[in-house]
Amino acid sequence: MTPLARQLAFALVLLSRLPAPAQQLIGYVSTRDADVTGASDVMDGHAVLSGAAGVTAKDRTAPITLGRGGTVRVCQTSVLRLTESKAAAQRAAPLLLSLDRGAIEVEMAATVSDAIMTPDLRFALRGPGPLDLRLRVSRNGDTCVENRGPGAPTLAVSDPFGEAMYELLPGQHVLFEHASLREVVDHESVPCGCPEGMSVADALLAPGAGAAAATPAQHPFPAAISEGLAPEADVPQAPPGQVHSQVTDSLSYSAAAPASPAPPAAAPIPTAAAPTPPRDLVHVVGHFFRRLFGHG
Repeated sequence: MTPLARQLAFALVLLSRLPAPAQQLIGYVSTRDADVTGASDVMDGHAVLSGAAGVTAKDRTAPITLGRGGTVRVCQTSVLRLTESKAAAQRAAPLLLSLDRGAIEVEMAATVSDAIMTPDLRFALRGPGPLDLRLRVSRNGDTCVENRGPGAPTLAVSDPFGEAMYELLPGQHVLFEHASLREVVDHESVPCGCPEGMSVADALLAPGAGAAAATPAQHPFPAAISEGLAPEADVPQAPPGQVHSQVTDSLSYSAAAPASPAPPAAAPIPTAAAPTPPRDLVHVVGHFFRRLFGHG
């Protein structure tokens, strides 16, 4: 039996065992690769996912085969929750993928009703198309997204707690620093999917991985001196023969405000004049008669 025929037979058996009203099969994953919660049944070493289920990958990537067609790879040690809409039966019921931590790789025929979420961001599809998405969330909230393929649908990225919006175009590869839609590193070069030969946690700690070890060319955002993230520039030295002025925070000057007038100089203390000899009427008359009779 070919792999495709085996998958179809397996899906038909599983669907026949679902309770009425039957929900469409989300998919199935090997219990050897992942721990599963919310699974309705386990068959042949595979956990059946229907309605709502959580998948935690072990020490290897856990591929989820989707009932609609396609695959979601849950990278090592990552946690993904899958919820299928209870709306009327469709060929592909709307699917919500919620990444709690780590990284996933999604390859499926997406519809406008599908959505992907992280703890901080929501990704909605502008239109249907072949979705080939790589998504990774770091501990500090850095969210790496790669919308692969020229025919991929445009993704509308929104912040559930704010009003910011970002459109991720087909073929675009970006990093939302700290899950902020206003701090976007375009043309990101670090892969967003499952790391080869190591867990996601080890990959984030490895040199050259993630935003913490990125080069300035990858993350060209200057550090703020006001936050103490970069040293202040040295004060330039004045050329010889030129007066150098430096203003500190204890001195300020404004051309609009006149300088304070200097305090007036203290007035000199007057020196006491020599006493004038008394010139009363008796002395004046006596002096006159002495001059008159020749005795002055």
